[in-house]
Amino acid sequence: MSNSTANEHLYLVKFLIMSVVSFFIGTVHGLLQVIPSVRAWLDSIGSPYGGPGHMIDPLAHAHINLVGGVTILGMAVTYYMLPKITGKPIHSHKLAEHSFWWTSIGVSSFYISLLIFGFIEGNLWLTDPAQVPAVHRFYGPVISIAASVLAVGFWVYLANVMMTLKDIYKKS
Repeated sequence: MSNSTANEHLYLVKFLIMSVVSFFIGTVHGLLQVIPSVRAWLDSIGSPYGGPGHMIDPLAHAHINLVGGVTILGMAVTYYMLPKITGKPIHSHKLAEHSFWWTSIGVSSFYISLLIFGFIEGNLWLTDPAQVPAVHRFYGPVISIAASVLAVGFWVYLANVMMTLKDIYKKS
């Protein structure tokens, strides 16, 4: 493999790193939530069927594994394989970069927001349940912003893949 070919795909390393880091975080998260005392606390605050515990298990756990791990890995594989299969370059490396950053920032902020609100509301649920609504009113706007950032990453990725496919059929 020539040096220019290796460098051509260097931008994908960050996708792989984010995927591995997300899987690591998700694995640690999964291990922690089955420790008997942690599991008992999560169950006491409504995990996995509702209440603040639901934000920590399963929502945060699933999102860091599935979006942070699997989806970002899938993006890297697509950006690598599509040019290999078609013999045509990806439509835009700049859009690939954008899809990475929007998706990574989105999933990270989504995960962190779920954990923070889960812990704060969970503790309030057990100590002062009347205060939960006062905190929860911030949950919707915060999680909506995080989800919107994540969605932008997905849409940029989809647009880049679709324009790559369009370019392939247009040039054939």
